[in-house]
Amino acid sequence: MSFEDLNLHPSILKAVHEAGYTTPTPIQQQAIPELIAGQDVMACAQTGTGKTAAFMLPALHLLATPAQIRCRGPRILVLTPTRELALQVSDAAKKYGKFLPRINVVSILGGMPYPLQNKLLSQPVDILVATPGRLIDHIQRGRINFRRLQMLVLDEADRMLDMGFIDDVETIAAATPDTRQTLLFSATLDNAIDKVAAKLLKLPKRIQVASHKTKLENIEQRLHYADDMSHKNRLLDHVLRDEKLKQAIVFTATKRDADTLADNLHAQGFAAAALHGDMNQRERNRTLTRLRNGGLRVLVATDVAARGIDIADITHVINFDLPKFAEDYVHRIGRTGRAGAAGVAVSFASMKDSIHLSKIERYTGQRIISHIIPGLEPRIKPRFNNNGPRNTPNVTQKRKRSPFSGYNGRASFSAMNGLNGNRNEQRGRPFSHDDRNGSFRNRSASSAGHQFARSK
Repeated sequence: MSFEDLNLHPSILKAVHEAGYTTPTPIQQQAIPELIAGQDVMACAQTGTGKTAAFMLPALHLLATPAQIRCRGPRILVLTPTRELALQVSDAAKKYGKFLPRINVVSILGGMPYPLQNKLLSQPVDILVATPGRLIDHIQRGRINFRRLQMLVLDEADRMLDMGFIDDVETIAAATPDTRQTLLFSATLDNAIDKVAAKLLKLPKRIQVASHKTKLENIEQRLHYADDMSHKNRLLDHVLRDEKLKQAIVFTATKRDADTLADNLHAQGFAAAALHGDMNQRERNRTLTRLRNGGLRVLVATDVAARGIDIADITHVINFDLPKFAEDYVHRIGRTGRAGAAGVAVSFASMKDSIHLSKIERYTGQRIISHIIPGLEPRIKPRFNNNGPRNTPNVTQKRKRSPFSGYNGRASFSAMNGLNGNRNEQRGRPFSHDDRNGSFRNRSASSAGHQFARSK
């Protein structure tokens, strides 16, 4: 099948061919005809499968016909969970609609100045891409008229559900006409998503073209066990010095972790920068522009900030901290291996992360094989069997031992968790003072009393 077979407007086809696309992806093949026909759709589509074009191309096809109602309000509304994803969708709309006459695309995001947004909304808008919270602010102030809205798109609905945005989404949907066409795109279609769809969609066509299992086939997944923070930093240094690595995203658990790790990587000579939700929009845009232009080799980011990043040269994704939810693991490593390219996903884990690893493996249906780097072997090695690595110490004793005993039968909680045996540290901190002074931790800051404390 070709894009010509989808009966899209000639001006859209011209933009699609100029972008270098020849064959529609499975989600595009199934969704576009249904959407052009005016059908509500709920679709399961992973990142990197062409889902943005799957809803944006038929949206632009709709705009090719003049509106029957004349007002300044949008004809297409796209809701996204993050600012980065909203900007990505806006860029796609401009790229695919470049040959259509007078298509005005506006982004309404948190972090942008209100006066600028007010000015944008005072002009006629064709496509409005927004995050839910900021959009509700403008709705409550009476700055948006939805009288001519024809299509509502919920992009990454599962993430909006996880982030607590669904109530806002339902409030926004209630302010739009009942005659609208509604699209819901999600990485998973579960009971929670079904409940949302039942409230907002009318007899939707359900499309599920690819699971997370098939999406990961072109991504090599590796697991490295780390004893403590110093060991984890040395592993990171080794991975980042791989000659095959063009650009990498390193995921951390907290915003503070992202800042600290990025600063220390920069001090070690890596072209690195952080990206997280506490940065203003100008800083985030500047960082992403540097990444796209090749000025950054390493981006250290949190889950929310990295949502929607689509850059072809990202060859590696590194989970410096494992995600709390298995779904986030799939979204993280989906930043590499885009559009069928090969990618590498590296995860660091301590022995206490076995529960998270099990959840990830159950969710993906794939076992993450443990690797050992010569010279960087963990003190406590996972035991291997025919089914792969198990998260148990490679220690044998004739007598029954406490799970916190060391190799010689002495109390050695540090051997299990990378501690130095100090009781105060065992009670209060996951890593020792000495371990904090690894190659990527700021020694001067530690000596000044500003020690890095990991958030729970």
